[in-house]
Amino acid sequence: MDVNPLTRAAEHIENMKALDAPAMAVQRAARAVFGRGRVRQVLAGEPIGHPLHPALVGVPIGAWVSASLLDVTGADEDAARRLVGFGVLAAVPTAASGAHDWLATEGAERRDGFVHALLNDLALGLYVASWLARRKSRRARGAALALAGSGVLGGGAWLGGHLVYSRGVGVSGRDKLR
Repeated sequence: MDVNPLTRAAEHIENMKALDAPAMAVQRAARAVFGRGRVRQVLAGEPIGHPLHPALVGVPIGAWVSASLLDVTGADEDAARRLVGFGVLAAVPTAASGAHDWLATEGAERRDGFVHALLNDLALGLYVASWLARRKSRRARGAALALAGSGVLGGGAWLGGHLVYSRGVGVSGRDKLR
């Protein structure tokens, strides 16, 4: 069977043992930040009965895609800036809930999740830069940065989907932290 290039890229990431040390260091730091109390329960999605991360990812993505639509159509510049900013703010709890889900991973899944987070962090940085450019009335630059962010975000989103749909991260009892 012919494997698509994205799946080959994920397999390459899954075999990159050089990612283990930095990924484990980030997991240790995240465990220390999240602790064991109510914050961890909320990030796990316990109040809603399933992982929180899938419920949140659409918010920043939707805001950013909407901003790009406004950019492409030349519509309301202030609304586009506000949408980019809202997406940046919404990315914070989204990333925190994703990091929580990632704490239960190891090996290939931890490596995929680490790269997923790195890609999303890079995308977030591009969107922050887009918002800053827009604040200085540099809409074309802001739009270009947002477009670059959406490309990186697409790669990160694909890898996140791979974690869930191909690797089963976040869909079984084995991923719950006790």
